[in-house]
Amino acid sequence: MWQTPKLFQFSAQLLPSPTQIPDSPISPSTLSFKQHCHFSRRDLTIFTTTSSLLLLKPLTKAEAEENPPYADGNEKQSENSNTIPNPDCRDKTPTKKAFLDISIDGKPVGRIVIGLFGNSAPAGVAKFSDFLSGAAGISYRRKEFVKIMPNYVQHGGLRSYGVDAELAKTTGGNSAIERLRDEWERVNGNCQGTKNLEGSVSIIVRDPLKPPPKLKLVAREGKLQIDEEEVGTEPNGTEFTIATKDSPELDAAALVVGRVLEGMEVVQRIGQVKTVQENTSSPYFRVAKLIGDKRAVVAERGFNRPYAKVVVSNCGLLD
Repeated sequence: MWQTPKLFQFSAQLLPSPTQIPDSPISPSTLSFKQHCHFSRRDLTIFTTTSSLLLLKPLTKAEAEENPPYADGNEKQSENSNTIPNPDCRDKTPTKKAFLDISIDGKPVGRIVIGLFGNSAPAGVAKFSDFLSGAAGISYRRKEFVKIMPNYVQHGGLRSYGVDAELAKTTGGNSAIERLRDEWERVNGNCQGTKNLEGSVSIIVRDPLKPPPKLKLVAREGKLQIDEEEVGTEPNGTEFTIATKDSPELDAAALVVGRVLEGMEVVQRIGQVKTVQENTSSPYFRVAKLIGDKRAVVAERGFNRPYAKVVVSNCGLLD
């Protein structure tokens, strides 16, 4: 049994009665505790220890059931509201299907069937569909995959030579790529977590590693003016990637427009093709890139490029 401390046994004797309080113009409620109570140091120690034990006493099972956590439901409701995904993130139902027939060094290896998300990325799907079907005047037929990374494979798009380059430039103008970037910003702002999951098909809409423009002095009409010179080139919205594994590194550059429905084994087959190994750790390469040697830029473009020729032999939309 819990014994009553000695302090509580004689505290009534120590506290003066109201009749013992001398007459004073000050109200008794404002009189200090020190004027009427004289406790020894030992009594104060016992009182402090007892109060601490009472405050730290654990709740019994009955008391815990009477006061459950989140009794008002506000905190629990706020937590549940944070876990509800945005409707744009959940609506990943394919609205149309497309296909890519792949060949490696001239040998067919299979077909990739892609489901396109027309509801969540309408601008990206419309552009990608035009290049798959040839409605844009140019298509992905006979165009190569130019990069094979551990988590994804990348198609070179329509940035090629001659007529193809001109058509890609006219069909993928600034207004078109700006719409894709706006859509990418909307999806990234509304949806949390990794967007480029295994099997995702995405259009590259920006280069996060592109350096800022350089400032230079230009003479115009006899006056010196500061002008900005772009360094490198922005993607034209025709290059696309297929993720062989979850690829969060693509979220900063690519807009997801669909996913692989059939033929994931073909994508894995592309990912197994041998590539040019990176040599960025070489001191010669570092010095060449530091001084702006063009040979270093050309060499860097060749990193992770497949030795074999991986080509889209045919492509289009499925009914």
